[in-house]
Amino acid sequence: MQLVDVSVTIHNQTVLKRIHWHLPAGQSWLVLGTNASGKSTLARLLAGDLACTQGRIEDPIHAAAWVSLESQQALYERELYRDDTDFMEQLDDGTPVSALLMEIAPWSDQHDRLVTVLHLAPLLQRGYRLLSAGEGRRVMLARALLAEPALLILDEPFEGLDSASRADLHRILGELIEQGQQLVLLINQLSDRVVGFPYLALLDQGALLFSGAMPADIDSVWQQLLAIGRPMPELPPRQSAYQLDQWPDHQPLIDLVDGFVQYDETYQFRSLNWQLRPGCHTQVRGPNGCGKSTLLGLITGDHPQCYRNQLQVLGYQRGQGESIWQIKKHLGYVSGNLHRDYRVSGNVLTAVLSGLTDSIGVYQSVGGTETALAKSWLALIGLADKAQRPFKALSMGEQRLVLIARALIKQPPLLILDEPTQGLDDFNRFYVLDVVARILAQGPTTLLFVSHRQDETLACITHSLVFEPDTSGRALFRIRQG
Repeated sequence: MQLVDVSVTIHNQTVLKRIHWHLPAGQSWLVLGTNASGKSTLARLLAGDLACTQGRIEDPIHAAAWVSLESQQALYERELYRDDTDFMEQLDDGTPVSALLMEIAPWSDQHDRLVTVLHLAPLLQRGYRLLSAGEGRRVMLARALLAEPALLILDEPFEGLDSASRADLHRILGELIEQGQQLVLLINQLSDRVVGFPYLALLDQGALLFSGAMPADIDSVWQQLLAIGRPMPELPPRQSAYQLDQWPDHQPLIDLVDGFVQYDETYQFRSLNWQLRPGCHTQVRGPNGCGKSTLLGLITGDHPQCYRNQLQVLGYQRGQGESIWQIKKHLGYVSGNLHRDYRVSGNVLTAVLSGLTDSIGVYQSVGGTETALAKSWLALIGLADKAQRPFKALSMGEQRLVLIARALIKQPPLLILDEPTQGLDDFNRFYVLDVVARILAQGPTTLLFVSHRQDETLACITHSLVFEPDTSGRALFRIRQG
């Protein structure tokens, strides 16, 4: 395949600029780029999912498979479209993983091998909508490999994976290269680099800065690219209307007594007695699928079993007549699930403003003060020039930055960040964490934080909740407090 003077324009914006790139058969490439560099657009070109606006593609590879956050979202939306809950006496959990794999090919030894290699056996009978982001990513990779593509394109495949799954995927990709599978791996973090890729392409702001043999000094090349970063402006003012006036330090923001989540006869976890007090910033850790996001869903009210638990959030007992808006008014929240479900039309500015109305989209009038506040947050995350662009027209990394601004706009008393930096490049990851640290340092905001990355933590975090396998057999996981 060869890209000759290729440019791509989307929504009147040039995303790729005069790309010249030759991919001989059998060559595997690592593509490294920052957020909004054009990586996903390039992946869509290679996969045949998008046509170029200018230039030409010679000898395209027709048998290409593309695994990305976008393709995972597309499968999720297909599952939502097929939701038969209204016609059943129970919730429709979606297509079982085993059926999703057999959509690609009849069951064979290859299925068995991938189930073993990707640790899919416990998931085979589970509906797709019950999977965590990391579990869903492994299913997407299995589906792609079952198609036996001539070219396998992996766009940010490590996002949302725990450390064990990341190590497994590194090993799997190395083995695929040794077996002759042609790969294009697109990443925005140098720590995701896989040993064994002989060629590198460096992409920034739609331009191909470098393509050729993997340089020995890739670390310094990447650092030079990140040096383009922006300075840190002042934080926008804290919004008094969303604060908790005179909240006592001894009164917990969250109080869960004998907490549990149960599916049929199986407990995900049980017997959790936990309080989150003001200023006790807490990190939640554990492997993919252990229930971290489920626990946060109990707190935010997005998981139906919150009403089966003895749970108080911000002084309100769940299920005792409280309005979800009474609680969400004082919450800021970002997660993979929120990103997945943020599917309404609307521009970037509206998406940030929706953090003030605690809705997906804005359905009431907002004043000039609120609009100015949203614009100041967009300036802080470096997207002021994209305020009027459709939210869905942004790259996945830019969308995540917008949803982070949505969560932070109130500088709320309780801030819940569930894998907030998913899809962000190295610069934006640490920039966002720096913004969060400044918010925590200057006001009464308490953080509940989830991240799989070992280098993502904040010095102010003093407490932890750690999900571990429950060897007693009473539940799948137990939760250790520290």
